[in-house]
Amino acid sequence: MSKLNSASLSGLPANLSVPRYDRAELSVGIVHFGVGGFHRAHQAMYLDRLMNEGAARDWAICGVGVLPGDAAMKTVMDAQDCLYTLVLKNPDGTREGRVIGSMIEYLLAPEDPEAVIEKMAAPGTRIVSLTITEGGYNFHQVTGEFDAANPAVAADLQPGAVPTTVFGLVSEALQRRRDRGLPPFTVMSCDNIQGNGDVARRMFTAFAAARDPELGAWMQENVAFPNSMVDRITPVTTDRDRAMVAEDFGVEDAWPVVSEDFEQWVLQDDFPQGRPPFEDAGVQVVDEVEPYELMKLRLLNASHQGLCYFGYLAGYRYAHEVSQDPLFAGFLLDYMAREAAPTLAPLPGVDLTAYQHRLIERFSNEYVRDTLARLCAESSDRIPKWLLPVIRENLASGGEIHRSAAIVASWARYAEGLDEQGRPIDVVDRLRETLMASAARNREDPLAFVSNSELFGDLATNDRFVQAYTAALASLHEAGARAAVQNLAADHPA
Repeated sequence: MSKLNSASLSGLPANLSVPRYDRAELSVGIVHFGVGGFHRAHQAMYLDRLMNEGAARDWAICGVGVLPGDAAMKTVMDAQDCLYTLVLKNPDGTREGRVIGSMIEYLLAPEDPEAVIEKMAAPGTRIVSLTITEGGYNFHQVTGEFDAANPAVAADLQPGAVPTTVFGLVSEALQRRRDRGLPPFTVMSCDNIQGNGDVARRMFTAFAAARDPELGAWMQENVAFPNSMVDRITPVTTDRDRAMVAEDFGVEDAWPVVSEDFEQWVLQDDFPQGRPPFEDAGVQVVDEVEPYELMKLRLLNASHQGLCYFGYLAGYRYAHEVSQDPLFAGFLLDYMAREAAPTLAPLPGVDLTAYQHRLIERFSNEYVRDTLARLCAESSDRIPKWLLPVIRENLASGGEIHRSAAIVASWARYAEGLDEQGRPIDVVDRLRETLMASAARNREDPLAFVSNSELFGDLATNDRFVQAYTAALASLHEAGARAAVQNLAADHPA
């Protein structure tokens, strides 16, 4: 069995597709922050597809890790010449493997921040892209304002500081480009945030203005921040996946990526310094992204939250298990059809009903083995962006909120830290202590969890939300997750 690297490519088994281009002829055009599974299954895959067709040879990726924990990825990428295996797990159980070669360099910012800054400042770099997670944008959940008091950010704002955050690194690189007379690169967010480009613009320019008002104004005027909508379910890589790659494809890959067979990328066409011909690889390049992103965030992403807490409390551990249960699948379809879809504007050419049923099919793919623990993680960064807007719009319009409020209640019950069998739940969230402390008071004060105005604004003072939320929370406590969903269906039939 061969270890995956450039030297082994020509000898890999025939059932594993490999790059059809000479990687020695590639040059970096994109610097990407946050080289996780999703980026490698999505943006890097699209670029690899273009390169296989003879295009985008000057748009190769230099990956960047910002956190100390990213050292593990650098070790693997260095050993494998930035190659990795992407395996698509089809609903019929078949698997398709291909080696992705579009990344040619990986830098670790804590190890060498100067190298990262200079890579972005280089004339050939025309795009800096981001998958830094919803929480990486450092804004207040309710006000949307940049949090300059964040200790890491505050340290980067000190005169003469060596940058450690993505904001500090990107701002320094843009300042150098400005000082050298080079045009600015485009900052392309690929995170699951509504108006991700607009959010990135506000956050990066706010940091730059706090550091140097002239730089902030220059960035506001000159740097493009296109919006995008991205979609591909990509579970965390496991040792089981590594063993599968070795067995099925005869290659030793220390960090492969597995994903579903579905892919979507809708991208605003705003790239003053040029871009790869993404449309030739299947990307929808459009003038206005918002209708697509609202559809995805409020139907797919919010539905993931709708299944993960209820499912975990009921004893399930994988998304497909919950989605194959008719009770929970019905609950999700009712949420989508009766609460989320009414908040969406018409989208020409999109059948929303078919889209909703396709989501249930995707969630039900047992071969992807997407864990509920992954979907339950970092909820404080997800629920406020994906689900609460649905609740607020329906409160304003008089629409239904019972299922949305019940999802919030299921999060509150999950954050208590014990499932219905009394087994501990590992709550993974940047606000873990705060969330669990308020959830511990759920039974004595049913509004304790949602009284956190930093996350929920004034929802705890809205009578209609309070009634729906407390009823769902009481049902979860008294009867359990499964019965709570059954009661909800009985009390509010579709």
